[in-house]
Amino acid sequence: MAFQVETSPLLAGVLHGFFGSAGGVHQFGFGGPGDGAEVRALRAAAAQSLCPGGQLAAPHQVHSPYVVTVTRAWDDAAEGRPVADAVVTATPGIVLGIVTADCGPILLADAEAGVIGAAHAGWRGAVDGVLENTIAAMEAIGATRANIAAVLGPTIAQASYEVDPAFRDRFPSDAERFFAPAPMRDDVPRWHFDLPGFIMARLADAGLSKIADTRRDTFSHVARYHSHRRSTQAGEGNYGRQISMIALTSAALA
Repeated sequence: MAFQVETSPLLAGVLHGFFGSAGGVHQFGFGGPGDGAEVRALRAAAAQSLCPGGQLAAPHQVHSPYVVTVTRAWDDAAEGRPVADAVVTATPGIVLGIVTADCGPILLADAEAGVIGAAHAGWRGAVDGVLENTIAAMEAIGATRANIAAVLGPTIAQASYEVDPAFRDRFPSDAERFFAPAPMRDDVPRWHFDLPGFIMARLADAGLSKIADTRRDTFSHVARYHSHRRSTQAGEGNYGRQISMIALTSAALA
């Protein structure tokens, strides 16, 4: 089945794409269901469709604030990849990739400098600074903060993200605006958390003015995206992942 890809005008001129599940047929995560060799082949095919001849560099994600600067792609295998939740590069032909299934995939580019990045931001990574660290890593290899464009891809929407008091207590008081009251359940107060809003605010607070949200809810768009929360609520043993990719070509540096 053909890849189901969404792009953003804000990243026009830079090779990028948010790859969906194509009705559940495409599963891009080594930790998800399916044979590892098939997942590897699918990831490679997606990278080639975006950047013919390019090599995928996708880290082993652990909900951390860690960023890897990539100068050479590694073997895209289930084991042995660098542990991080963001990757940046100024090297043409490297396809940066991250997988998600409700968390926020963010693709970033300073097209003028020829520097790109890709970050995985769930609530923990966003709180711990993965976005700010990604921007700093891009600056370290030539990007200018004022020129960086960042796009948030498909992420669980606020209406789909119910949380409890223990979750809310992990956030500073100035994050109150990202929590909307939800009906009490099991005699416990509940809220709906705005993860996309929280991510966009962190990007803006970091000094980025070129930011956009694709406004796609992974939970409710069943035919287009995998969702950890949806799979968990359905009692499924495992869940799929989508992948988001960005790459430089030599022309982008001209």
